[in-house]
Amino acid sequence: MEFKANDYKPNETFKFIRQCTGLTQKEMAEKMHKSKNWVKANEQAISRYYFEDLLKMANMFDIEIKIIKK
Repeated sequence: MEFKANDYKPNETFKFIRQCTGLTQKEMAEKMHKSKNWVKANEQAISRYYFEDLLKMANMFDIEIKIIKK
């Protein structure tokens, strides 16, 4: 899957990837070795994940993330 990150806010990107994988917040948290509250906070833009977390998700689910400079 290819994903254009420019089209989404950081929290939307995180949630979009999780939903595309069909995982619940709890299941994603387990795969990421984080808490469910961590996933929820990132999806609601209460907290911000590190870019390394996004790369980990992308690698885990074979997602190519493209950032297009304007």
